[in-house]
Amino acid sequence: MKRVRTRFAPSPTGYMHIGNLRTALYTYLIAKSNDGDFVLRIEDTDQDRYVEGALEFIYDTLELTGLKYDEGPDVGGDFGPYIQSERKDIYKKHAHDLIEKGAAYPCFCTKDRLAESRKESSIKDGVWRYDRKCREIPQEEALARMENEVYVVRQKMPIEGKTSFDDIVFGHITVPNEELEDQILLKADGLPTYNFANVVDDHLMEITHVVRGTEYLSSAPKYNLLYEAFGWEIPTYVHLTPIMREPGKKLSKRSGDASFSDFYEKGYLKEAIINYIALLGWGPGTNQEIFTLEELVEAFSIKGLSKSPAVFDVEKLRWMNGVYLRNLSVEDFYEVAKKYIDEIFKSKSYDKMYVSDLLHNRVDVLSEIPEMLDFVKELPEFDLEIVQHQKSGTDLAKSLVSLKASKAELEKLENWEKPELMSALKGVIKNLDVKTPAVLWPVRIAVSGRESTPGGVYDVLLLLGKDETLKRLNITIKRMEEGI
Repeated sequence: MKRVRTRFAPSPTGYMHIGNLRTALYTYLIAKSNDGDFVLRIEDTDQDRYVEGALEFIYDTLELTGLKYDEGPDVGGDFGPYIQSERKDIYKKHAHDLIEKGAAYPCFCTKDRLAESRKESSIKDGVWRYDRKCREIPQEEALARMENEVYVVRQKMPIEGKTSFDDIVFGHITVPNEELEDQILLKADGLPTYNFANVVDDHLMEITHVVRGTEYLSSAPKYNLLYEAFGWEIPTYVHLTPIMREPGKKLSKRSGDASFSDFYEKGYLKEAIINYIALLGWGPGTNQEIFTLEELVEAFSIKGLSKSPAVFDVEKLRWMNGVYLRNLSVEDFYEVAKKYIDEIFKSKSYDKMYVSDLLHNRVDVLSEIPEMLDFVKELPEFDLEIVQHQKSGTDLAKSLVSLKASKAELEKLENWEKPELMSALKGVIKNLDVKTPAVLWPVRIAVSGRESTPGGVYDVLLLLGKDETLKRLNITIKRMEEGI
């Protein structure tokens, strides 16, 4: 059997859409689950869409996600160049070979002539296909005109009959040849169209499995006719269903749907993103949902690919990311969370492991951390009504008594540690002869301004430190005195 070789062939447009990354992942998994080669090829024949720096962005994303390619522009290989704009002479030669074989022809129609043809077509039936005006020019005459005139090269499609192809996901598909247009293979600037370049490159790079979206299903007959014209072996087709943001609506760059980098910058772990998108259109045949990349390679089978579009569920990704975060050690959690924690504490020193342990099991997405800890930076504005703990039968007046007593005891502490803090506030509870929440609740609200904080009141006091705690108690006590 031939060695399995797959390729991921993105365009350098500066953006790795979730759908693009899933294609890269499945392409990688097909190769690696069969001990094959994963190739990176850059399709930059549409120079109008080229974005400066996009090439490096593609390299960085694949490296970050662990999708290591065996061949590519920056690592080399036996089948280069791996950038299509550097293969211009190769495409020109193969286009001319097709002309000599009678499977293609030069088209000399001007833009004005084609525009007029489109205009007439829209008046008639609303569907425009090239009218094949140049198709019947005798080859000798056509070759002579190519020396002096501007031309494109068009594929000579069969006019009658049918063309069939097989796809791993969708099975056997047949298309009437009358629906196939004489598509352009080589443009007037000498660069190939997407369809032509892919066929030539996939053959010359010995690609065995071509993985792409279902939007290319309709082009497969054109590819097959090219393979047959050249006398080349047709690769295995694997067409992937789209990813939907909701039923009936595809994920789309134009709609502003998130890219891999968007999610990564929001605090989703790369491992969780890869794990989640692996399940968008593929199933392992078991109930397992959490996979490392190595486990995906071991479990992956083309048979698990689905014909049904997958819906991108951000909440499911969020849940999965939370699982990944909680599976980290506290030390590893700190490493991924550090920039978010530092955003709150800035130049202030803090106990790294204490803060990390406090957040570790409470965070699903790392970008939640600044909001969880925003009270550390400054005491937010809050309604004094929340200071009272009604279930304990307290009102503002009683809460004020608790706060003054707590402040007096906390001021006495020389060692600002949890055991000492607990002892001090338990003493207040005993002396006032009140329920525990009647003291702990107003203290937490008074210094954090929040009804919900990571950890309890003692954790909040430790995060703030003695000076800041006492400062905030004074502020809240003064507000209450003026308001009662």
